[in-house]
Amino acid sequence: MERLIKSGVGWRIGWNPHAAEYKGLIGTDDWAIELTEAELNEFCRLLAQLADTMKQLTAELMDEEKIACEAESDLLWMEVEGYPHEYSLRFILNTGRCAEGKWNASAIPGLLQAARMLKVF
Repeated sequence: MERLIKSGVGWRIGWNPHAAEYKGLIGTDDWAIELTEAELNEFCRLLAQLADTMKQLTAELMDEEKIACEAESDLLWMEVEGYPHEYSLRFILNTGRCAEGKWNASAIPGLLQAARMLKVF
């Protein structure tokens, strides 16, 4: 598998299996951070978990109701906020480098799809 970077309007995500330590990359058009393989795996897992939670809440909320949901592990804290069909995403990296970032709601569908397919090849 070769190095792979996927990007869209307001998001990017990448995987480099040959990198020594930081094999993953997440970011937007304005910023990026490299992640270890474990951090990237956890990011993708928590993102999918939060997206599934928001999808399940669609039937529980009125159309005008916003919600915030959090997920956390030893490596990352993540939060989605907004409507079940349109929400932003924030993360805080809990490891030695400590970083945080945010994606706007318009970037989430593309980022989510790319995260699900990133290491499938």
